[in-house]
Amino acid sequence: MSASTEESTLTKKDFVTSNDVRWCPGCGDYAILNAVQRTLPELGIPKEKFVVVSGIGCSSRFPYYMNTYGFHTIHGRAPTVATGIKVANPDLSVWMITGDGDGLSIGANHLLHLLRRNLDINVLLFNNRIYGLTKGQYSPTSEVGKKTKSTPSGSVDYPVNPLLFALGSESTFIARTTDTDQKHMLETFKAAQAHKGTSFVEVFQNCVIFNNKTFDSVTGRDVKSEQVMFLEEGKPLVFGEGGSKGIRLNGLSMETVTLGEDSNTDNLLIHNPKDPNPAYATLLAQMSYPTFPTPFGILRQLEGRETYEESVVGQINSAQSQGIGSLQELLTGNNSWVVEN
Repeated sequence: MSASTEESTLTKKDFVTSNDVRWCPGCGDYAILNAVQRTLPELGIPKEKFVVVSGIGCSSRFPYYMNTYGFHTIHGRAPTVATGIKVANPDLSVWMITGDGDGLSIGANHLLHLLRRNLDINVLLFNNRIYGLTKGQYSPTSEVGKKTKSTPSGSVDYPVNPLLFALGSESTFIARTTDTDQKHMLETFKAAQAHKGTSFVEVFQNCVIFNNKTFDSVTGRDVKSEQVMFLEEGKPLVFGEGGSKGIRLNGLSMETVTLGEDSNTDNLLIHNPKDPNPAYATLLAQMSYPTFPTPFGILRQLEGRETYEESVVGQINSAQSQGIGSLQELLTGNNSWVVEN
């Protein structure tokens, strides 16, 4: 069977393992796993080219449930392993799975450098605002006042905004989706893979045991139309039942308007994720319940920036083009010295 024929006949079943999936019943990770397993067969990439890398946490069990090559690494170090894999073999499609604790606490420094280097890697950060694997301590994204086992009187920490973190790290692709929307996850994951450079996707994920319904005020069925704003390139920022509300700029700030009363679509902001100025994406990333609807989709998508692995391979090829060097000359040349007693 030719490679092209094999790629076209891949299905979700080809990416399902025989391992028992061991997450709590009702965990949002099941939905994300399903979405990723449905996405990969549609990318036109040979199955042996996929690698899934994770750190530590509930989300980081992912490689065991993906019938691909995979690495279950140590806490916070998935970005370093993913970087090595991509630089060593740039042809691989590398998917890095992390959580708000693994990625934004012990692993934040490593994640920052992966994003700024612009490796062609897809980063999926599952955000459930809690440490689930260690049984319910507050995490870097937990809300102020959050009462947990480690903050019985309420957290006094100001939470990390994952999208602003990615923006500050100069990520070239930044998006958000939710475990309650299969269609949107598939669209977002496909767009992430299509982007050349680091793709950072925050996924709202429900921890049914230790932080149940943490995003229900935004993604709940009875409020979703009023609290979620889906971003579409080239279209105005609208939300609400039947697109009855919109977002416009007032000075340097965004404001909500009701269409037909005090505004129309001509006055609204038009979504442009490819604007190189990060100011617009920053305003979007700061929008949150209850003042604004929560944006879902691609906030930022910059093209044309060279990837880290391209630069490294270019340097290697340049060095090799100069001919074979001498190890002896290197060891005894001007950059070495003898230490005498």
